[in-house]
Amino acid sequence: MPRILITLGDPAGIGPEIIAAALASGQLPAGFDFEILGDRRAGIPGHPDDRSAKSALDALHEAANRLQDGSADAVVTGPVSKQRLQAVGFRFPGQTEFFADAMGVRDFGMLLTGANLSVGLATIHEPLAKVPGLLSAPCILRIGLLTAAFLSKRGLRHPRIAVAGLNPHAGEDGAFGDEETRIIRPAIAELNHHLPGVFSGPAVPDAVFRDAARGDFDAVIAMYHDQGLIPLKLLDFESAVNVTLGLPKPRTSPDHGTAFALAGKGLANPSSMLAAIRLACELV
Repeated sequence: MPRILITLGDPAGIGPEIIAAALASGQLPAGFDFEILGDRRAGIPGHPDDRSAKSALDALHEAANRLQDGSADAVVTGPVSKQRLQAVGFRFPGQTEFFADAMGVRDFGMLLTGANLSVGLATIHEPLAKVPGLLSAPCILRIGLLTAAFLSKRGLRHPRIAVAGLNPHAGEDGAFGDEETRIIRPAIAELNHHLPGVFSGPAVPDAVFRDAARGDFDAVIAMYHDQGLIPLKLLDFESAVNVTLGLPKPRTSPDHGTAFALAGKGLANPSSMLAAIRLACELV
């Protein structure tokens, strides 16, 4: 059977309990072998420390090694504290970049998908002030093609993907910035050269997510992290899944954090973890 690894995340957070609830739910597909990585005893619920962070980091390294040596087919990662991880030697902005580096992949991206929205990110974990300088036609081209490939793998042979503008009103013909005409529009033209008729835009950011949620588009390419994740988490917080695009084997994760304040109280909702496991199985 295909083997799906599940890392506990920081064992002081809600990872262990939402994983246990998901595995006991009876809502996972048959025909898969699920294996948990990490030591639940390494953390006291609600009290993260270096020991719990080190356990989370060790599980990530083991998962990457197992994906590479062929003994696993996908990984679902539990929530971690990036700040805690970085204090014990983690040198990446997030787990997305960690797995891309571990598997030698340079052409990768982050996509979030839920019941109402799917959002690909042109830039990921970057300060907002740096986004205009980091935004480029190649990075939009990369995430656009990766997003189209993801939708195709899920059965959409002719996806409809909107590319959001960066500025209010998508720049309004240069009144609020020129990134739309200088960067985004040429990137869309190049995307449609590769996949004719799939991409449209630059779309007005404050309206395009409404359009996508009502079914006009299958995904939206957002220019920066919060532009895409605010509408996604508003509509799909309990069902959203984080997917690392471009890896040779699937990596998914629930789209929420460690919630240390909820850990051990029996209040954590396992829906996003359940969705992440189900999507990993589907992609395998």
